[in-house]
Amino acid sequence: MDPVAAGMVGSCLLFFLLLIGMPIAFSLMFVGFLGVSYLTSFKAALPLIARTVYETSHHYPYTIIPLFLVMGSYAEISGLSSDLYGTFDKWLRRLPGGLGMATIAAIAGFSAISGSSVASSAAFGKVAYPEMRRFHYSPKLAAGTIAAGATIDFLIPPSLGFVIFGMLTEQSIGKLLISGILPGLILAGAFMAILYFWVRLEPNLAPSSPEAVSWKERLSALRGIGETVAIFILVIGGIYSGLFTPNEAAGVGATLIFLMALVKRRLDRKTLFDSLLESLRIAVMVLFLVAGANVFSYFLALSTIPMKVSGWIAGLGVSKYLILTIIVLIYILLGCFLDAISMMVLTLPVIFPVVLNLGFDPIWFGVICILMMGAGLITPPMGLCVFAVASIAKDATLEEVFKGTLPFLIAILFVTFLITLCPQIALFLPGMMGR
Repeated sequence: MDPVAAGMVGSCLLFFLLLIGMPIAFSLMFVGFLGVSYLTSFKAALPLIARTVYETSHHYPYTIIPLFLVMGSYAEISGLSSDLYGTFDKWLRRLPGGLGMATIAAIAGFSAISGSSVASSAAFGKVAYPEMRRFHYSPKLAAGTIAAGATIDFLIPPSLGFVIFGMLTEQSIGKLLISGILPGLILAGAFMAILYFWVRLEPNLAPSSPEAVSWKERLSALRGIGETVAIFILVIGGIYSGLFTPNEAAGVGATLIFLMALVKRRLDRKTLFDSLLESLRIAVMVLFLVAGANVFSYFLALSTIPMKVSGWIAGLGVSKYLILTIIVLIYILLGCFLDAISMMVLTLPVIFPVVLNLGFDPIWFGVICILMMGAGLITPPMGLCVFAVASIAKDATLEEVFKGTLPFLIAILFVTFLITLCPQIALFLPGMMGR
């Protein structure tokens, strides 16, 4: 059997193992090990998994993952999510769908100190959903807004998605993190526009709030965003200016929010242990996925499939934007069945060489990829953000939450088109970093 045929058989075996329920990391490692054994020798493949797991776990730059996760956990504990929501609620509640807009704005702000979309959806499910229901917002709109808004967390740094993309593609994590700022803000604005027009078309979904808010209350509420803004400027500004590496910035941010939670007396022994344990669990899961992807990528490289696919696509003579459209459609389809990190782990070893061969900027493609990962967080039947919100919003069915997120997919596709039309939206800030 030639290497290409071996690679195709291995890929089919991988999907079979995933279908029968084998964990993704172990499936990748097992198939990669078998493939390397076949294409080289058993002796060459034998130390591969142990060496890859060791190199992944002791690689210093990867410490950014648990630090960003801990940073987000401490932020929720310290009450920053409720402070942000309270501020934007005062400013936006009188607009059509104002409480929903306040939720999206608050999530965008919270994204600046949290790297997990699922964590954001859970945090604001507890804070914003009861408030929207108190003002008679429909369960569909209220829950859908929170679940969709949480996808912003995947774009605005610190973003776990960009960290994983950088690890898998060997791109600058600092530049990737910075590249998501402008697209993330545009996406937040697009979500708010979708919400505004949706409520104008169906006013019964979100009745206007009768409670007037004085300018004194509005100005006083601005204190609720001060801590978040200060931490964001220090952490992301430190990365942008070169004062910190991304790892150092994550450590500084986690420490500051930890001290903030202590000062507010919101951190006890049990809460601290639970947050550290959850961050450790997610970090270990991610690192095993990356290690498995590295083993499988080594097998694919030996099979020459990525090079063959790149050469075949280059020889088609079609527009590179048509190929990009196909890639986007593939990601939307995969998002219905896989979580975001698994999608990147499974697809980037083949798709990323194709993207480079087509002449696309790798940092720009990182933003496109993360946008598609965000779409996967709210598409049925596997949208993790939808499940997180539905578990909290007891009076909203899973079907209602999925229906509530569908209009926001239009905004994600619009921002993807906009960034494709004008790549500098994603590349301007990273370009300034390199000067």
